[in-house]
Amino acid sequence: MLMEKHKKGIVIRLHVLGDFYSESYVRFWKEQLEKHPLLCIFGYTARKDDNIAHAIWRMNDPERCVIRHSGNKAYDGELVPTQGPFKENWSYAAEESFEGKSFDCPEQTGKIKDCASCGLCWMTTKTVRFATH
Repeated sequence: MLMEKHKKGIVIRLHVLGDFYSESYVRFWKEQLEKHPLLCIFGYTARKDDNIAHAIWRMNDPERCVIRHSGNKAYDGELVPTQGPFKENWSYAAEESFEGKSFDCPEQTGKIKDCASCGLCWMTTKTVRFATH
C-alpha cells in the first residue's frame, strides 16, 4: 500500500480526465481522508449547484483536500454553491484563454520544477490559469 511505503504521506491528484460522478464517490474520498491522516488530495470539478458539488465543498479542507471549480472566472468573493445551506468561497481553475484576474500555473510556465515544489494552488483562493493540454 502506498501509505505504508511513503511514511510522510502522499498527495493524489484526482481526475486528470473526468469528474466526481456521484455523492457516494465523494464520500469514498472523504472516508479515505479520515482513514489515512497523511493522505492529501487535489483536483478540479465542473460541478456546481448540485448535491455532488455540495458534497465536494463539505470535503474541501485547505490543509488536505483542495478541489477547485473548473471555470473561466476570476475569484471575486462569489459565494458558491449559490443555493442551499452551503455558501463558501470557491476557488477557480481557468483555461489559458481566460483574460480575467488570475495567475499562470508556475509549474506549467517552467518557474517551478514540479507541482510538489509549488503548492500555490493549495494556498490561494485566487484563480489559477492553466495551459490547455
